[in-house]
Amino acid sequence: MRKRELKNIEWGLLIVAITLSIIGLVALFSATQETGYDEFKKQIVWLTVSIIIMVIVMLINYEMLVKLSPVFYGIIILLLIAVLFTKPVNGATSWFDIAGFSLQPSEFAKIIVILFLAFIISKIQERYSEDINKPTRLLIIFVALALPLLLIIKQPDYGTAMAFCIATFMILFTAGIDKKYIIGTILIACISIPLLYNFILPEHAKKRIDIFLNPESDPRGSGYNIIQSKLAIGAGQLTGMGLLKGNQTQLGYLYPKTTDFIYSVIGEEMGFIIARNNHNIICPVNNKITLYSKNSKRFNRSNNSIRDIRNIFIPHGRKYRNGNGIITNYRSTTTICKLWRKLSYNKLYINRNIIKY
Repeated sequence: MRKRELKNIEWGLLIVAITLSIIGLVALFSATQETGYDEFKKQIVWLTVSIIIMVIVMLINYEMLVKLSPVFYGIIILLLIAVLFTKPVNGATSWFDIAGFSLQPSEFAKIIVILFLAFIISKIQERYSEDINKPTRLLIIFVALALPLLLIIKQPDYGTAMAFCIATFMILFTAGIDKKYIIGTILIACISIPLLYNFILPEHAKKRIDIFLNPESDPRGSGYNIIQSKLAIGAGQLTGMGLLKGNQTQLGYLYPKTTDFIYSVIGEEMGFIIARNNHNIICPVNNKITLYSKNSKRFNRSNNSIRDIRNIFIPHGRKYRNGNGIITNYRSTTTICKLWRKLSYNKLYINRNIIKY
């Protein structure tokens, strides 16, 4: 690997990925003790394969990947069609079973569709960036999205389908789509969500939403797994019960503990500190996204909006020391002061000072 490639590596992102992988492997080691570590061994194989693929992709110019995205898009569409004819697993035809390994095309589709949408938008904006707001151009984007989206819904995999919609919205937002489309989309979503829930979603999908919001409504049935996962996290407290010593994990109360409820395994055996840091450790990723986004006019407008909202709740004026010893610009509540400090820490605005007593 040449020095230029090594210099361009985002070491922060690499360290985050390795750290999360290690935590996941430790949790899987504990969760698969009773099954002879089958899934743990598979995860090691996939991690090794992933590292090899990562190095190969690092050596490829990303512009070439974008240019090849139409080919990848066609291949993934064929895979999404073929997977519909496989044997259902937990009610969904989402996986290929190849030599004992499960392969889910929709996971690869997330990356490929994003690359393909970036390819389409770059072509649309070659001459004028405002061309993205033309209805005919937007129609092309939505058609490119609709094909894999409908195939994924057909499986059905509503969670992945929702991820596609959110990713597309963020791509269009960054590309500079007009605010009238954003407002229209929000209004349509507000109107369509109740209609989808009441008239279109199948009963099992509605039941999953209801149980997610209120698992205690069926504690011995559909809500059982969620309740047990909460008990596991609570039992771990701050430092955890110790590896291979979690009651909920080792006694079989969590299912499926190697996939959907692996976070509960981490919380119970490693404690809330490590489980919570699974989220905090992604901060370097957010910092990089913020850094790259600062080149976008849309980012600057959003930043100004956040600053304006801040000034509404915390206006400029006389200083006041509240009961917590925090000097503020107004007699603000403790909650607003804490929010202000958090926003300032994340560098969403500058030129403001918070002094701790």
